[in-house]
Amino acid sequence: MDFTTQLKLNVQKVINSLREDLKSIRTGRATPSLVENLIVEAYGGSTKLRLMELATITTEGASALSIAPFDPSTVQDIEKSILKSPLGLSPAVQGSRIIIKIPPLSTEQREKFIKTAGEKIEDKKNQIRNLRDETRKSVKNSFEKKETTEDEKYRLEKEIDTITQTFFQEIETIKDKKETEIREI
Repeated sequence: MDFTTQLKLNVQKVINSLREDLKSIRTGRATPSLVENLIVEAYGGSTKLRLMELATITTEGASALSIAPFDPSTVQDIEKSILKSPLGLSPAVQGSRIIIKIPPLSTEQREKFIKTAGEKIEDKKNQIRNLRDETRKSVKNSFEKKETTEDEKYRLEKEIDTITQTFFQEIETIKDKKETEIREI
């Protein structure tokens, strides 16, 4: 596989990972993705599962989530993991299901979540820069081993920069969209 194809594949994995990470950052709106990846220690702590593997998560209007466990004996385990999570949510057990009211975000909370999103985005940008640098190094090594011509080396370096810039623009779009979601009231 050539250098640029490999770079594109690796960078796309980083972008997909970023999208997943950002789903867990709270906005003012109720969405199942907010809690679906929470790790729940179920059955006395003997099993660690993601919430989406233990229950059906649905929205009830714009400001509430309903969690219906497949096994009613896991209700307390799920409640405990929601309380321990950094989301700051208060679950209410109603029989065999859990209701979570999503309170509106304060300006301070919004700014904190935007900062958290920014940190995650910067981390992913660094991963992409590292992938770019590794790919450049591979091209340089290929040139030094005389497997690549000088013209080919320059063409590849230019293509690597173009690919990287394209993905950075995609990340900026993702960032702007997330910030808008967080600021929305």
